[in-house]
Amino acid sequence: MPRLGAVTPILRIFDIAKAREFYVGFLGFEVQWEHRFADDAPLYVAVGRDGCVLHLSEHHGDGAPGIALRIEVEDITALHGELIGKNYRFARPGVEDTPWKT
Repeated sequence: MPRLGAVTPILRIFDIAKAREFYVGFLGFEVQWEHRFADDAPLYVAVGRDGCVLHLSEHHGDGAPGIALRIEVEDITALHGELIGKNYRFARPGVEDTPWKT
């Protein structure tokens, strides 16, 4: 029987420096690889943390602003403490208990 593999969301970015600040600096992802067809071409980059991989793209048509993304976390209290401890001025995440456990 066929098996499905991991899902890799492609998220649209508009500012490379801000994207790195948020995904790498704040969320703690590491850049796995990045690609441009030419120096003046849009950036496409993969970031990962603990087996979670996201693709970030400057390409027009990739991703859509305003999407919601849910990522399963084993110890949300520890992650919350890590993020709050960074004092990132653009995000002060809280923890909510939802019926669907996300």
